[in-house]
Amino acid sequence: MLNVENLSLHYGKSQILYDISMKADVGAVTCVMGTNGVGKTSLLKAISGTHASSGGTVTLDGKPIDHMPAHQLAQHGIGYVPQGRDVFPLMTVTENLETGFACLPKSEHHIPAAIYDLFPVLKDMQHRRGGDLSGGQQQQLAIARALITKPKLLLLDEPTEGIQPNIIQHIGEVIGLLREQGDMAIVLVEQYFDFAYDLADHFIALRRGEVIKDAAKAETSREEMLPIVSV
Repeated sequence: MLNVENLSLHYGKSQILYDISMKADVGAVTCVMGTNGVGKTSLLKAISGTHASSGGTVTLDGKPIDHMPAHQLAQHGIGYVPQGRDVFPLMTVTENLETGFACLPKSEHHIPAAIYDLFPVLKDMQHRRGGDLSGGQQQQLAIARALITKPKLLLLDEPTEGIQPNIIQHIGEVIGLLREQGDMAIVLVEQYFDFAYDLADHFIALRRGEVIKDAAKAETSREEMLPIVSV
């Protein structure tokens, strides 16, 4: 579904990503791991179009997308859940979800029951403002909003950050269910090692903006991966 080749990215004159190549398959979780500042979030920004890449190519379902702006990429099937969630604080839960309608034809402007099946708390809090939710509830809302757009590729940036353990477990269960449904490729950026390792089908490890490990889970082990992503 996703194919990235020789991707580079700069912030001003500072180069952050160096010739990144990776793939993400439908029905699988590709986990991008590494310590703070190695370029994980920058990689997702480049794929999602929220920051322009400096070079390389990105294709989605065989079609080049590396020069498209973020709103067009969303329409083409990229759902992005950024670090920090970016929930609209003064809008209700329902209104936040409805912002995903911008990527859909008018005939599909409704919130599927499956969204509330995945995240029952959102149904209970439909009329509550986004800014009044807990961090874990906001994370569920951000993921649900991305799913409203019916993505082919779901990008998740640090979904466990600052969240209580019971909601971390629930989000892990949702990611696992989405993988089993086989409708999308999932790219997960995560520093919580156990959460990431348990969910991942494939690992991409970054250090100083470069790929230092690219391996299927079956080709590596917990003992091998932990030192690589914690150095």
